[in-house]
Amino acid sequence: MDSVYLLWHVRADDPYKEDAKLIGVYRSQESADAAVLRVKGQPGFRDRPEGFEVSVYPLDKDHWTEGFVSVRYDEEG
Repeated sequence: MDSVYLLWHVRADDPYKEDAKLIGVYRSQESADAAVLRVKGQPGFRDRPEGFEVSVYPLDKDHWTEGFVSVRYDEEG
């Protein structure tokens, strides 16, 4: 196995803030798709069925190799 499949549900309430939930990590795209079918009727998910995303994540590879920068927003924007 060279990669895993991460299933996310993402709610973008505005262009700068995202509410993302990692639902699970799967061995195949098919397993991730099956998980969508299992949870899409649950509270929170059923209101935004377009929010499901599957991303392929390679194993044994460094990520964020150049670091990161945090950007903070106050409540007013």
